[in-house]
Amino acid sequence: MPVYLGIDYGTKRIGLAWADELGISLPLESIPGVDLDICWKELVRVVGERKINEFVVGYPIQMDGKVGKRANEVDFFINKLSETFELPVHKVDERLTTVAAVESLSLKPKGKNRGKFAEGRIDATAASLILRDFLEQKGG
Repeated sequence: MPVYLGIDYGTKRIGLAWADELGISLPLESIPGVDLDICWKELVRVVGERKINEFVVGYPIQMDGKVGKRANEVDFFINKLSETFELPVHKVDERLTTVAAVESLSLKPKGKNRGKFAEGRIDATAASLILRDFLEQKGG
């Protein structure tokens, strides 16, 4: 079974999660999305450390099923990911994953002094939920 890296792409932070041969999705960390040089160095590090061989990226789909506003940014990121690593990339509907991540972590709603640490945990947890959804759709 492949080793997957789940990604919740954002321009401020990028949440990461992974699933090994057992197919259990676990949050890893969040990396900065603002500085692309740091972002790619961190991705190279994580891919090497975890021996990743496939990516699962959350894709912005609106509640009405249409592609979201951030789709162009995510498509650019996916293209760079494919070119850099030459590994398969799967897109997964990311609707409501951040909301589910906040609820699963029992955090305060946005704007209520949640803090940067909590924001990073939310992104990594959202990545884990995206990856879990993908694995469930695959039947693994």
